[in-house]
Amino acid sequence: MDEVEIRARIEIARRDHRDLDTAIEALRLMADTDMIQLQRFKKRKLKLRDEIAMLEGLLIPDIIA
Repeated sequence: MDEVEIRARIEIARRDHRDLDTAIEALRLMADTDMIQLQRFKKRKLKLRDEIAMLEGLLIPDIIA
C-alpha cells in the first residue's frame, strides 16, 4: 500500500468517525435510546480511532537509532 492509498483510507476513516459522532449524539437525544445500538456505534468509533492511529503510524518513516 502506498502513501496515497494510506492517506485516502485515513480520510475515509476520519469521515466515518465524524459520522458516528453525529449518529451517537442523535441516538442519545432519542426518548427511547437503543442502548445496544449506542454501544455498537461507540465500539465501531473506537475501532476507527485505532485504525486511524495504525494508518498514521505507517506514514512515519522507521528511524534506526
